[in-house]
Amino acid sequence: MFRNLFRLAGYLAPIALVASLFTSQAIAQKTTVVSAVNAPLSLSLTADSNIVTTCADGGAPQVKLMANAVSPGGYPIKYKWMTDAGTIIGDGPTVTWNMAGLTPGYHKATLDIQSVGSDGSCQAFSAVSVLVKPCVAVQPVCPAIEISCPTDVALDQPVTFTSRYSGGVPANVTPNYNWTVSAGTIISGQGTDTIKVDTAGLGGQTVRAYLSMGGYNLECSADCAVTIPLPKLSNKKFDEFPDISRNDEKARLDNFGIELQNDPTATAYVIVYPGRSGKRGEVQYHANRIVEYLVNSRNLDKSRIVTLVGPARNELFVELWITPQGATPPNP
Repeated sequence: MFRNLFRLAGYLAPIALVASLFTSQAIAQKTTVVSAVNAPLSLSLTADSNIVTTCADGGAPQVKLMANAVSPGGYPIKYKWMTDAGTIIGDGPTVTWNMAGLTPGYHKATLDIQSVGSDGSCQAFSAVSVLVKPCVAVQPVCPAIEISCPTDVALDQPVTFTSRYSGGVPANVTPNYNWTVSAGTIISGQGTDTIKVDTAGLGGQTVRAYLSMGGYNLECSADCAVTIPLPKLSNKKFDEFPDISRNDEKARLDNFGIELQNDPTATAYVIVYPGRSGKRGEVQYHANRIVEYLVNSRNLDKSRIVTLVGPARNELFVELWITPQGATPPNP
């Protein structure tokens, strides 16, 4: 009997062992927990610019950072931005990195994201670098300055000088106008692009206007010149008289001679008008004695004295003219 029982037990033992294995596997499947760390949470990080330049007067350079994050279960994502320098402005997948005052070199921004779902939490990490380049000093350049000189210049009348400019570095400079003139007086416009200059008494002289344009840390200048016309030269009738006594004539000739000596370039014109009933040769007689007196008594060069004969009048008459150099001689 016991022999039969042992035989039965031997038959049942393998069956019990197989049943035991199936039961253990079922229990193990119910208690296994999948690690959330292995979940496929994806993240990529980019910057709209990987190189910036920082200048003291050029404003704060800013870079836009953009994260592309995908949660496998569609769960909300938390964003944690960090930098080694500068300031992050904003939150979420897109932020602005303010890089004001950063030293030249590479700087890094990092992003740590986390997604929490029913089966645990997932994390991902990424970083991006931006190169900060030093500001290159801008060399100032003078603008092209042009001064317009007046073309219609009149004696003793004010003249106007006008300036204009183009270009120049930096381009946002508000120029300062400082005018000077070689002659005359600035009567209006100092500090502006146009001036008016008083030229009274400057006949025959050159007036040059100089413009110094400030604001570029350079000597930026230009100039322009005009010539003021000479007074219009004209004859001047100095004296006239009829057939008078010799002494009276000498007194008048003395004054005439003094005036001619004051202008060594002028020419003396002596016009004798014969009388209709005058004696023959009296015109030549009067002309000769006038020239003789001016040369011998007033020391005038004979070549500076011209005698002319005018048309006949009722009685003999003498005119004394002074003709400046370049003026048209009198025409009796």
